[in-house]
Amino acid sequence: MSDGVWVFGYGSLVWRPDFPFAERRRAFIDGWARRFWQGSTDHRGVPGAPGRVVTLVPAPGAACHGMGYHIAAADRTAVLAHLDHREKGGYAVDRIVLRFGADETAEGLVYRATADNPNWLGPADAVAIARQVRTARGPSGPNVEYVLRLAETLRVMGADDPHVFEIERLVRAAP
Repeated sequence: MSDGVWVFGYGSLVWRPDFPFAERRRAFIDGWARRFWQGSTDHRGVPGAPGRVVTLVPAPGAACHGMGYHIAAADRTAVLAHLDHREKGGYAVDRIVLRFGADETAEGLVYRATADNPNWLGPADAVAIARQVRTARGPSGPNVEYVLRLAETLRVMGADDPHVFEIERLVRAAP
């Protein structure tokens, strides 16, 4: 929409938007998968002991489910400045197409960590990711909370995400 902007949330924005929005809708984007490959030293971890949060990686044939937020024109500048600051730990802004169903789409923005940022942790096996999540804590709280809230919200939405659910299972299984 020319008078505002859509923002796609696939991590903590799915369950914890901290900005004003005119509309919130379940949405998905094609060709991307959610992975716990980004380090968090300012929210779910600290420098020297980063937490792990999700980013998007290209995945032909996949669909990543999350939330679309329509930001009104009057709030656009302030909200995008807020998100730029919130996602300062290595996220770039990409233009994407949000899908709200089989035939309804909108152009929007997504914040995505890339491999060339200083907090990039990259792939690791699920056991190693879960171990790191269990020990990390930052100003926004324990990394475990991030994983559990994301998994819970995806289930409520009816969205299947094997990677998130595997990390959740391993986090819960730890003594």
